[in-house]
Amino acid sequence: MSTFGNRLLHFLTSFPLPTMLPDDVLAFSPYQEETPQALLTQFASRYYADNRPRVALLGINPGRLGNGRTGVAFTDPVALTACEIPNELPQQREPSSQFIHEVIRAIGGPTVFFDNFYLGSLYPLVLLREGRNYNYYDSPTLTAALDPAIRVSLQLQVHDVGLRRDVAICLGRRNGEYFTRWNRELQLFDQIHILDHPRYLMQYKRRDLAAHVARYVNVLTGAIAL
Repeated sequence: MSTFGNRLLHFLTSFPLPTMLPDDVLAFSPYQEETPQALLTQFASRYYADNRPRVALLGINPGRLGNGRTGVAFTDPVALTACEIPNELPQQREPSSQFIHEVIRAIGGPTVFFDNFYLGSLYPLVLLREGRNYNYYDSPTLTAALDPAIRVSLQLQVHDVGLRRDVAICLGRRNGEYFTRWNRELQLFDQIHILDHPRYLMQYKRRDLAAHVARYVNVLTGAIAL
């Protein structure tokens, strides 16, 4: 039987690597590596083994220390263990994952959260420049080079994986500017709620962490109630 999890695995493991990117940027797919692929498969079997359409929370592109290691968006090895997916990865925290999993706990835990929501990215592959995380919008030439692939990524996630189309949630204000533009052209979602990116909140607004978690919970619960 085709499930949300099966379709997600197909999308991520088959998404093509670019042949060459400008500005010395490199892309890699954690989903084609043995350990992340195995962990993602376990995760999808546990939390996405049904056909329920989910509300998407879409970030920029994955980072090397969270999704890049575990294969699961916004989920570092510590958070993956908390989701009852044992792993032998270095149990290091990643700020965006820490924030998102605070939100997950506040909503009721992984089962409740993933029954209703899907964590992903506009562009599903890790981007690195000089060994450090890089965003698809960090240079105009890179954005232009990835534009066709991001359009395909969005369309596949909506049509093939199976997302709710009445609403989506964008993580990151600048990410939201691009997402809004692509959505206007592709007509994928009826409305998009844009929230501050978890990494930004953890780096600059950590003192008000509880308030920002509450803001996320308010927006997310409102989305599933539509």
